[in-house]
Amino acid sequence: MRHKVKGRHLSRTSEHRLALMRALATSLIKHKRIKTTVQKAKEARKFVEPIITKAKEGSVHSRRLITRDIKQREVYKILFDEIVPKVSERAGGYTRIVKLGNRPGDAAEMAFLELVDFNDMLAKKEKKESKEKSEKVSKEKVQDANVIEETDKKEKKVSKPRKPKAEGEQKPKTAKKKSEEK
Repeated sequence: MRHKVKGRHLSRTSEHRLALMRALATSLIKHKRIKTTVQKAKEARKFVEPIITKAKEGSVHSRRLITRDIKQREVYKILFDEIVPKVSERAGGYTRIVKLGNRPGDAAEMAFLELVDFNDMLAKKEKKESKEKSEKVSKEKVQDANVIEETDKKEKKVSKPRKPKAEGEQKPKTAKKKSEEK
């Protein structure tokens, strides 16, 4: 029995689990929403929320603690320039888990892990991307092909349809080569 044992092992060693959590945290901060399994999302939430709380402090010490987990400079800047100002009034609960259903391959429960204050940005971004895709498709449909040069097509030989063989007939025998006779 696992009395008072906290956390999920996720079938990984402790080093692998730490690397996974760092990767999920980095992706979440960078993209504001990630798709993962429900179990990983719940563990990543426990890992990301203290990072955001430390970032709200803004001290040199808290910045150094955050750089242990967030290795990419661009993501580090996004955390302090975009996320911290937006969640500064929030007292916690920076993330949300939205369940999506089961994955087709192995029936694992899937979920979105997203930052709460950024879902309006995500909706605008998705609308903008879908609008750009539809404009590209409509432009491609409108353009006609310009005829540069026409070439004459050679007439194809029309072969006569073959007659079906009767049941008793055999193929005509062909002449054998001298090498085959020996």
